[in-house]
Amino acid sequence: MSDLATAECRLIHSGEHIVGKQGLSYTVGISAESAGSTAIHMQMVTLPPGARAKAHKHATHETAIYALTGTSCMWHGERLEHHMTVEAGNYVYIPADVPHLPYNPSKTETVVAVIARTDPNEQESVVLLPGLEGIHPA
Repeated sequence: MSDLATAECRLIHSGEHIVGKQGLSYTVGISAESAGSTAIHMQMVTLPPGARAKAHKHATHETAIYALTGTSCMWHGERLEHHMTVEAGNYVYIPADVPHLPYNPSKTETVVAVIARTDPNEQESVVLLPGLEGIHPA
């Protein structure tokens, strides 16, 4: 019997809330654990006013983000030398192994985004980069 014959579509209800290694709050969605996925992970991230992730990268995995609410910013590049502003309705692509440091510059507005990554176990590919933390102090 082929894998397609045994494949099953699944409805996943919004999952538990976790704080990732990066220091941000995630709502678990599609993952190896929740859906049996083998090549993708999808979740929601919430950045409260003033929130800032730890500098990190995702080893060998690409990331796609869709901003739902708020305006966030992100330093990115080998030495976090590039900067972008992400508004609701924008998409962001982060290639595998690219260091990045997202943050919410607002003092009043929460940011919510949907994240999809080619790592079905999302947190396994997170590599913290403490050597980059001081480049852009909070």
